[in-house]
Amino acid sequence: MSLLIIPAIDLKDGKCVRLRQGRMNEATVFSDDPVATAGRWVEAGARRLHVVDLNGAMSGEPVNADAVEAILREFPDLPVQVGGGIRDEETIQTYLDCGARYVILGTKAVNAPHFVSDVCAEFPGRIIVGLDAKDGKVAIDGWSKLSGHDVIDLAKKYQNDGVEAIVYTDIGRDGMMSGVNVEATLRLANAISIPVFASGGINSLEDIKRVCEMAESGVVGAIVGRALYEGTLDFKAAQKLADESDK
Repeated sequence: MSLLIIPAIDLKDGKCVRLRQGRMNEATVFSDDPVATAGRWVEAGARRLHVVDLNGAMSGEPVNADAVEAILREFPDLPVQVGGGIRDEETIQTYLDCGARYVILGTKAVNAPHFVSDVCAEFPGRIIVGLDAKDGKVAIDGWSKLSGHDVIDLAKKYQNDGVEAIVYTDIGRDGMMSGVNVEATLRLANAISIPVFASGGINSLEDIKRVCEMAESGVVGAIVGRALYEGTLDFKAAQKLADESDK
């Protein structure tokens, strides 16, 4: 199975934005129409979308649920993974009922470890954990705080809990288009046996090539945001490269 190139749709105040290093006050608005943005990537051939409620991640409850649900309704056959502000079972159930294929837990997974094993049992195969890290330590609350937890230690625990995959983001590189952190991503992928999605800093076909080289270690996808919106990376060319590298 070839590596998935997954466009990211980050929602702030109902609009599609990109942040730099997770700073809410450094948001660039790329579109006022999340559904049209999703349609752009579907038309280009995206096989999965990564949708995040940024306000939700900060506030701890869904804020852009209407926009998320509108995307899910418009593209019912497309696998969509949804994150941001998902802190209880009711929210997970709501998003899955609306058509999300996966939900991504972040802060809640770090703050309430038992919650992960509970929801993995309740929603098998549907739970992904996002580990957003800086210098090997995991950040929480929309990246506004660093926890003392080590990325690899937590990832191993979540693997045992039954999570479907890990989304690994290097905060220092996110939105900076400075290249993927190959070393840290590879270290994580080699430490666990569940799939890893690489995120943060992916900027060029050269970066896609680097991520493809990690496929043997269990990296199954690359989540790309700013580079797609600013045009430094062409989605079709990136997915074509990934498909060809699998042959």
